[in-house]
Amino acid sequence: MKDKVIITVVGKDTVGIIARICTYLADSKVNVLDISQTIVQDFFNMMMVVDITGANKAFGDLQRDLVKLGEEIGVEVKAQKEEIFEKMHRL
Repeated sequence: MKDKVIITVVGKDTVGIIARICTYLADSKVNVLDISQTIVQDFFNMMMVVDITGANKAFGDLQRDLVKLGEEIGVEVKAQKEEIFEKMHRL
């Protein structure tokens, strides 16, 4: 069974956002299952579904690291367990 996490990235578009996030995830042994990104005017928006089953870090550490990485590159990054995300976004 996969341990899915939803990662959202929002902010001003700059070079290297996807590369930095994906490099961190690969180094942490997190598998990207699906990714969608758009740029509206100068604003970047990305949503990823990832599998952390084989991750070499605990979910809380991944969450904190992604927030810090987002701050470094000027975007807001959030990571939520799939079940929490679904409950928060249920209509």
